[in-house]
Parts: sequence; structure tokens; C-alpha cells
Amino acid sequence: MEEHIKDVIRDLDFESDSLQKCENNISLTNYEISVLNKYKINYKNCSSLKDVIFLIEQSLEEYDELDDLEEISQTIAERDYYVNTNK
Repeated sequence: MEEHIKDVIRDLDFESDSLQKCENNISLTNYEISVLNKYKINYKNCSSLKDVIFLIEQSLEEYDELDDLEEISQTIAERDYYVNTNK
């Protein structure tokens, strides 16, 4: 079990998982940015994570089976919830 944990930690890519503050004052990971760029989603014109999610959903309606885009949509939605919801 302990060996498995060491393997998981070794395989983590902290650079792609760390949040980057974009020029429009939203935070995305390098991986999220790369996927958004891959599908030509212009996140730089968005003023909130909700705007980014809206653009992702539009792309998902146009195309089927975009697993990587669906995955980042979910992670961005979760981040938006935890960052912007009053607790």
C-alpha cells in the first residue's frame, strides 16, 4: 500500500495541476488552458469561471466524445462552486 502511494506521488505533475492566474483574473491550471486552447475556446475574454463553463458547454453541444473537455468542465465547475459560494 505504501509503495502505491509513493508511485502516485511520484507521478503527479504539479506544474500542470497548479493554478495560474490569467490576465482576465480567473485561475486555470496549465492542463485546463492547454485543453481550452486545443478546442479553440477563448477563455481570455471570459470574466468568470462561469463564462468559461458556458463556452465549454457550447463546444460540448457541437461535438460528441470530448472526454478531456468534459473533465475540465467538471473541475472548473467544482472550483467555481468552492471559490464563489458563501459558506
